[in-house]
Amino acid sequence: MNAVSDLARALQTAPTASLPSSLFGLPDQKPHERVLLAADEETGLKAILAVHSTARGPAFGGCRFWSYDNELAALNDALRLSQGMSLKNALANLPFGGGKAVILKPAAIKDRTALFAAFGRAVQSLAGAYITAEDVGTTTADMLGMQATTQYVSGIPRAGAFGGDPSPKTAYGVFVSIERGVKLVLGRDSLEGVRVALQGLGAVGWHLAEYLHKAGAKLVVADVDAAKVQRAQEQLGAQAVGINEILSADVDVLAPCALGASLNIQSIPTLQAKLIAGAANNQLATAADGDALQARGITYLPDYLVNAGGIISVAREYRGEGEENAVMAEVALIANRVAELLDRVKSEGSTPGRVADAWARSLLVKPS
Repeated sequence: MNAVSDLARALQTAPTASLPSSLFGLPDQKPHERVLLAADEETGLKAILAVHSTARGPAFGGCRFWSYDNELAALNDALRLSQGMSLKNALANLPFGGGKAVILKPAAIKDRTALFAAFGRAVQSLAGAYITAEDVGTTTADMLGMQATTQYVSGIPRAGAFGGDPSPKTAYGVFVSIERGVKLVLGRDSLEGVRVALQGLGAVGWHLAEYLHKAGAKLVVADVDAAKVQRAQEQLGAQAVGINEILSADVDVLAPCALGASLNIQSIPTLQAKLIAGAANNQLATAADGDALQARGITYLPDYLVNAGGIISVAREYRGEGEENAVMAEVALIANRVAELLDRVKSEGSTPGRVADAWARSLLVKPS
């Protein structure tokens, strides 16, 4: 494992708008505790492992495998995602801090197993300060393979024990959040006939679509993969729209389940939904975009509150505490936190994004 960086070259060539303002953390925030750059020439690995906070315990968060425009875009993603994990784990009352890793997807993958083994060595080098699991672009097979090089990995199918793909748990947490939000914000006692737009039908988005369909919701869907859209039409009676139309669809609820920053200065004026709750991380491009949603009468349920089902699942698995019914019951409690958030918003006269942020940061201390 060779720890190297091409940041100097990237700083000279990357567009100014894409540059993070600091290599150590996000604007107006405390620096991250640790940011590791790891590369392995033989496998083509280039990875960024960001440890935001270990105040509550070891940093826990998934590994993203993605094609980035440049290395600094990857760094910015790692910094944003890892901070989000600190807030997510705190609100979920887990004894873990926040961290995240991103692997810059090579143009050609020589040996995926070897690449993830090299990544596992990078994780192991942090000696337990960071625990990894699945995220966008990674699979349970990747996590299984990493067991050969690190003990600090979860989201793994385990014979005779709880474990495996956390996507259904993430989807269930979003589902119960939508259920509660529809009741408290839209004043409807069930999801029967409620129109929900799903941006993205990946591992989490598809499970969410199934939950919503079973509850009687009417689905409007979009995905870059036409086969997934067709499957949703055939199996779930979904209405298909283009990826450029999904955010502005005429629906009651919008569920962003693709990549982040979809709620921004361009998209917000076009939204028709009155409630937003989805699985994608970092849905707001900026904190001010949360204010803009509120000004338009749109209730945004922060992603790190509603999409915590996956981390609840892999955390319980990692600690050897998991059991399917008990974990699902714990994930269901996210709905109660949605209700508490909306109560706090009313009493504080602020926006959901800012209230949730302050609430989570107040919990970034060692659990009692």
